[in-house]
Amino acid sequence: MSYKMIVLDLDDTLLRDDQTISDRTKKALMDAQESGVKVVLASGRPTYGMRWVANELKLDQYGSYILSFNGSKIINCRTNDETYSRTISAETVHRLYDISKREGVGILTYSEDSILVEEPNEFADIESRLTGLPVKVVPSFKDAVEGPVVKALMLKEAERLVEVEKKLQAELDGELSVMRSKPFFLEFTQLGVTKGASLDTLIKPLGIKREEVIAIGDSYNDLTMIEFAGLGVAMGNAPEDIKEKADHVTASNMEEGVAEVVEEFVLNRLTRV
Repeated sequence: MSYKMIVLDLDDTLLRDDQTISDRTKKALMDAQESGVKVVLASGRPTYGMRWVANELKLDQYGSYILSFNGSKIINCRTNDETYSRTISAETVHRLYDISKREGVGILTYSEDSILVEEPNEFADIESRLTGLPVKVVPSFKDAVEGPVVKALMLKEAERLVEVEKKLQAELDGELSVMRSKPFFLEFTQLGVTKGASLDTLIKPLGIKREEVIAIGDSYNDLTMIEFAGLGVAMGNAPEDIKEKADHVTASNMEEGVAEVVEEFVLNRLTRV
């Protein structure tokens, strides 16, 4: 199979633990782009928190794309246009706030330039470090959310959040997409919004078949794109249940797992043609 697109999660996949891309991985991805393969970034992060990675990989020069907010937005890096956008209503976010209070977990969402919380917490600080967006503590979360937002996150230690996830997936079935992006982040987006669904939307006008796509990730919000792609790859640091559903398991993010995949399934095959 000749692959035409490589789709990459960021945290714990493309990025090392210090939030950098290894030289080997960057070279492999740049070589793939030079050969005509599109490199796409797909993350739960807001768009702002992905742009520096897109810039480092020169996605604008190669006419590629960002899938941000778990696929709620698709951005054309060359034109900076949003070609796809899905939001949830303020009323829905207010309901999620009430549920978070009921379940004893934190909640955040985003304004254009900050992360909104009613109470400071360590998990919002983690999101701030990952995205580069400042945390804004507001007197009233509901009052601060006056219009539609792209997504909301509930926050708590992993053991408790697993319980909340199962409960809310049943309670909100048919209303919202509910999934964990990290053990302590439970994400809520418009129903049907996933990385896999967004990827399907992206490739159709480009004339790329799903069989021609490689998708690489490590977490539960990556599963839909791993299952959608012709070659779905789980990182070596992914949970076992993610690995079991992948077509291929590579090395960890600290052992250049992305570079291994690009070299084996893209670059080495090009040299044999």
